[in-house]
Amino acid sequence: MNDFSERRSAFRKLHESGCFVIPNPWDAGTARYLRHLGFKALATTSSGFSFSKALPDTDWAVPRDMALAHIAEIVTATELPVNADFEAGYAHEPEGVAENVKLCIATGVAGLSIEDATGDPEKPLYDFNLAVERIRAARRAIDETGEDVLLTARAECFLVGHPEPLGESIRRLEAYAEAGADVLYAPGPRKRDDIKAIVEAVAPKPVNLLMSTNTGLKVADLAALGVRRISVGSSLARTAWTGFMRAAKLIAEEGSFAGFDGSVSFADLNAFFRQDLKDRQG
Repeated sequence: MNDFSERRSAFRKLHESGCFVIPNPWDAGTARYLRHLGFKALATTSSGFSFSKALPDTDWAVPRDMALAHIAEIVTATELPVNADFEAGYAHEPEGVAENVKLCIATGVAGLSIEDATGDPEKPLYDFNLAVERIRAARRAIDETGEDVLLTARAECFLVGHPEPLGESIRRLEAYAEAGADVLYAPGPRKRDDIKAIVEAVAPKPVNLLMSTNTGLKVADLAALGVRRISVGSSLARTAWTGFMRAAKLIAEEGSFAGFDGSVSFADLNAFFRQDLKDRQG
């Protein structure tokens, strides 16, 4: 098995101070381009990958083994550390989460996230105690492997429409920190005060923030609020889909090719990947 210790060490160091962006590629090509731009780490996106397979990002429509193969593809695409969007661990009970976490670690990831959304619209979040036990099981599984893999715990309260998303997110994240999570993540808040409240509540643990839309906040603004890590989820994949859908609709509905205006040229893309291949081959 490959030695991923250097990547894992570098990933942990990124979380010690400052603020960094961890963008989300959905295939090897996008991973290679993000590396080219100078990003220091990457994260998978369950949504971006699901859409590429004509599947929704819900109810584990992408089965565990397919997700693991995709995570391994992103890991091997570059030498950068990768955090796996491992959804809810592809199991409901803590024992199953622990087993699957070990399989995820075997792909070479430097980190992985476990969320507390059930996928059931009638009961969208795992009960508090079970949610904590699931994080504790993930922590134990990581420790048993002896690998220095960072565990991110996600509170999905904002995304599932909880009536008190800020308060419940903080309650859960504090408990997840005590259960062994290295990084805390509550996707959804957009207000400065909410972001700051989460950061301060779980300090000194690092906080990941999702930026899925242009709220006007920039990296420097989020750094000033104390955010340590910024991910973009499916946003880059959705941006690509936006261009594709607009151009395809113009052809289908108007017989127009105007949707191609402003596109990167074949020559530019081909030149990038030609040079990238040469660099990899030494």
